[in-house]
Amino acid sequence: MLCCLCDLLQLLAALAAVLLLLVAVIAHVTARKMPNLHRHEAEKFFVGNNGEKKPFPSIHDRPEKDLSVVVPAYNEEVRLPVMMDEAMQFLEKRQKQRPSFKYEVIIVDDGSSDKTTQVALNYSKKYGSDKVRVLTLVKNRGKGGAVRMGVLVSRGKIILMADADGATKFADLENVEAGLNSLKPWPDNLAIACGSRAHLEKESIANRSMFRTVLMYGFHFLVWFLCVRGVRDTQCGFKLFSREAAARTFTALHVDRWAFDVELLYIAQCLKIPIAEIAVNWTEIEGSKLVPFWSWLQMGRDLLFIRLRYLTGAWKMDTTGKLD
Repeated sequence: MLCCLCDLLQLLAALAAVLLLLVAVIAHVTARKMPNLHRHEAEKFFVGNNGEKKPFPSIHDRPEKDLSVVVPAYNEEVRLPVMMDEAMQFLEKRQKQRPSFKYEVIIVDDGSSDKTTQVALNYSKKYGSDKVRVLTLVKNRGKGGAVRMGVLVSRGKIILMADADGATKFADLENVEAGLNSLKPWPDNLAIACGSRAHLEKESIANRSMFRTVLMYGFHFLVWFLCVRGVRDTQCGFKLFSREAAARTFTALHVDRWAFDVELLYIAQCLKIPIAEIAVNWTEIEGSKLVPFWSWLQMGRDLLFIRLRYLTGAWKMDTTGKLD
């Protein structure tokens, strides 16, 4: 009986190895070798104050602002104004208190089918295109792709990624700024501060179904096991980068959709970029584009593929890429 059990375990182990090898081959063969840095012609320009088209700059140019805020938005005509009103009030107040402070907000419309671009352009008209710029993508790229396109045309010395739903209070910028500064002196001007909801985990578990709680823990385990260690909440959409850290990580980024945060932090850790995790205030906002089971299943697959594609050499960390 014991002998039969050992044989069964050996068979299962062999099948698991064959399955993993098959998945690795699929991951390697289906991989896009280089990050998607191609732009349609229309994506190279923003609308200026007089309605004229002006070319976007590059993150590889000298910084002109103290802070850039990149807001990815997909069908966000309803939620975007709430977030933008809060952000602009905070930023304008800081500028009045510190006249030397210069900022920009880049709203990236990720191929929306609603009036997201028009809503965003209203803010550009109100505050001027030097403060608020709108980048409208011809086709939907996914959140990661939208953030990358905005980051790579930013002018800030530091660059904040902030979700359009306003789930994180914008005033928490001060906390992640303090977290970024706590990492000084930055090696080669590289540093990242991640907003984190990990301190809210117990409360969120109490309000979640058992099924969603199991999915959450399963995802956290896969992130830890396959890609990123030392960061409890990789998915919070409130992250602050030094300009050099943003340039290096986003030019190397391959994943365009929900799991892009994980690859971004995986790249950062491989490049030995210091990362601070900072608690932020967070409220769940209605209208999320995530479908719990299927989105988490897709992210789980992406996590496995991220690891396998780097291990097999299908993906390489090229930090020198530029938009074309």
